[in-house]
Amino acid sequence: FSFETFLEINDNPFLLDILNYKKNEFSQAKIHFKGIKTIKEMNFKLISVEDDDIKLKVEGLKLNNKFQILDLRKADVDYFDNKNRNNQFEILKNDDLFLLNGPSFNAEKLIYDLLISDKNKSNYISADFKLNINIDKLYLDETHSLKNFNGKLFFKDDNIKDGVLIGSFSDDQKLKFTVNSKGEEKITTLFVDKAKPIIDKYRFIKGFNEGKLDFYSSKKGENSIGTVKIYNFKLKELPFLTKVLTLASLQGIADLLSGEGIRFNEFEMNFKNNKNLITINEIYAIGPAISILMDGYVEKDELISLRGTLVPATTLNKMIGSIPLLGNILVGSKVGEGVFGVSFKIKGPPKDLETTVNPIKTLTPRFITRTLEKIKKN
Repeated sequence: FSFETFLEINDNPFLLDILNYKKNEFSQAKIHFKGIKTIKEMNFKLISVEDDDIKLKVEGLKLNNKFQILDLRKADVDYFDNKNRNNQFEILKNDDLFLLNGPSFNAEKLIYDLLISDKNKSNYISADFKLNINIDKLYLDETHSLKNFNGKLFFKDDNIKDGVLIGSFSDDQKLKFTVNSKGEEKITTLFVDKAKPIIDKYRFIKGFNEGKLDFYSSKKGENSIGTVKIYNFKLKELPFLTKVLTLASLQGIADLLSGEGIRFNEFEMNFKNNKNLITINEIYAIGPAISILMDGYVEKDELISLRGTLVPATTLNKMIGSIPLLGNILVGSKVGEGVFGVSFKIKGPPKDLETTVNPIKTLTPRFITRTLEKIKKN
């Protein structure tokens, strides 16, 4: 079938989810389709969309029966998205290489899809291809953007197999993302000098400021192991931590967490991932006010189970300053003395967590070892 269609949409919504675009309800959108439909595919010679906020022109777009992209010759895009950010770029095809170039692109939705909503497979693209990217300004959120964002990616089976992307916040602050596949193993790294636009995507963390992020992941089949490190940051609100501090009668630190925020020198999480199960081998955070060590597991949308130890900095300082007398620190030189901290457990469905807290007099050797390792390293 050959077809050509003209549409005008007045006083009605019109959504393009892939572009995070929504038409002003009272504006007029003019749409033009032209192409050929066969049993196996749809070949659009032209798609054109135009209204007050968008000018979109696509040529040579081929889709299979699942509406996945098989081929694309050219696309010119200029529009304001739902965040009122101007997106202006073009896509050109040269043999099996696609070129993505332009002055500006808002990556907020893309980052959220990759990190939070588990859309690691977009299901939009069927063919394998190479993509070269060169964007003058890439928006990460309302206040953070990258300049000179460029790199190369290779897609196979709708997944990134190899690539590198680099952008700059300023001359000495950068973002670098890499993917390397060797045999069955895929290694992914991400280093960001400004961690806030990434961390803020996780909505259970609020009031995160400053900090650098270093992420590493190795994946084979359905299994992956990874490490997340964050350096020199301040945290204003983390509901479960505030509750632990309050139940432990450390009200001064709890007030600080919900007010100005608590500073941490370093945060490290080591984890394993298998389908919907994340096993947290260790989370360790150390800072001027408190230090935390915990482990556990998370079954996606079903169950969270964590246990750990929290110790005020004054206790750690006392412990470190008295290392030669380690026995006295752990058990105390008099009855009733010793190291003070709290142990805690957090368990239950994500929306109905139960927290229990118990004061402790003696820190575990593991906590002491990890603390000394971090202090020696710094």
